[in-house]
Parts: sequence; C-alpha cells; structure tokens
Amino acid sequence: MRSIWKGSIGFGLVNIPIKLFSAVQNSNLDLDMLDERDHAKIKFLRVNENTHKEVPYEKIVRGYFLKDRYVVLDKHDFEEAAPEKTKIIELENFVDIKDINPIYYETSYYTEPEKQGKKAYGLLLKALEKSGKAGVARFVLRNTENLCVIHPMEHVIVITKIRFEQEIRSLSEITKVDDITITKKEMDVGLALIKQYSSKFDLSAFKDDYSSELLKIIKAKSRGKRATVKKMKPQKATSDDLYDQLMQSLGSKKGA
Repeated sequence: MRSIWKGSIGFGLVNIPIKLFSAVQNSNLDLDMLDERDHAKIKFLRVNENTHKEVPYEKIVRGYFLKDRYVVLDKHDFEEAAPEKTKIIELENFVDIKDINPIYYETSYYTEPEKQGKKAYGLLLKALEKSGKAGVARFVLRNTENLCVIHPMEHVIVITKIRFEQEIRSLSEITKVDDITITKKEMDVGLALIKQYSSKFDLSAFKDDYSSELLKIIKAKSRGKRATVKKMKPQKATSDDLYDQLMQSLGSKKGA
C-alpha cells in the first residue's frame, strides 16, 4: 500500500506523526463503456446545452443557482471558504463508539506511526483499547475538512470518516409504522426467528458473488464458451397470514 497523507494525530500536547493508508478497495469489476458497432471506447464531452458545442476546460466556471440566477464563483471564493491547511488530526473529545449511528460512517483509513512517534502511537492505541472509547477529530484531506472517529482495530489505529449532521436527510417525509398493531404471538415468533438466525458476525462469510460470477462469464466468453451461473430460487410462503409465514420460516434455515 502507498500512503496518501502524512501528518500527526494531536493527542493533548502530544503530536503523533503518522502515515495514512486507504483501508478499503472497490470489489466491482472495472467495465468500460463501448460503442456496440466497433467496440471503441465512449468518451464524455463537456457540452454547452445551448450551442451543443464542446467547452474547453479553461472556459468552465462554477456557479450556484440562487433564486432566479447563477452566482459564479472564482478561485478566490473557494480559497476563502477552504479550511486552514493543517497536517494535524486534532482529537476534540472521546465518545463511546456504539453511540455513533452507522448511517454517519463513510470510509476508513489505516494509520502507521513514523519511527519517532511509535511510543506515543502505542500509548494512544492501548488507551483506546483499554477505555473502549473512540476519539472524534477533524482533519483536512484534499482541501476538504473531514470529521472522523479514531478507533483501534487489531492493534492498528483506524481513522474512519463520518458525515456531518447536515449531510443526513430528515426522516420527516418517510412514512412510519407507529400505528401498526403486532400481536403477542406474532412478536414471540418474530423474536424466535431472530434468535434462530443470530450468530457472531463474521465478515469473511460474505462475498461479492456478483463480481466473481460476472468474471467467470467474461473468462468463459473470452474462450468462446458460455458459463453456467447458479440462480437463487426465492422461497415462497404458502399463506398470506403474517403469523403463518413466520411459523413456516422457523426451522427453514439451512443447517437448523
């Protein structure tokens, strides 16, 4: 892996120099868009919607539509709004990580201490492990201010970007089911079904089957063959009654 950022974690008056590495990678296949007729790659052009002519990159500006017109921004406007460039991930407070709703999580980065910061890094890591807490901090990456949580994972400090509150849409327009009546026997069977399917979370048990099956098809087609792909057969309940469907579900799990 190649580091994408170098800086420090600010832990009180202690600065811990670190390198940042992307902890995630895309499992989707990289497919190109092609012209069906000659398999030439498709290119996207920046086109003026009025003249339908391509616009040179240096002639493109950015604007925000406010009321009835566009307010055009120049590079100085962006510079004034940009956060102060700093190489410190400043810990602001510590929280119980279970108090952070998963909807806020974005992407994660591994950290690695520089040689002169190993002891301070080890102290923060072990303190996080022992306290069960996670640090909340801000840092600037690619000229953008980011909110993050700092937490331990397998003896490595991980930095996970989280969304700001204003980035989460309100639930006010979502229809809720507060007025639905659930009987005791329906709830009992529902809880029993959850218990039957409960297990310790093992991420390795879940694979990106779509990408692997698609790759099989691609390799087979390259040899002039056709791959056989197994299809999942959805199970169907024999009754429209919720309680009957729950009862049929109990014991239907493979290996149960």
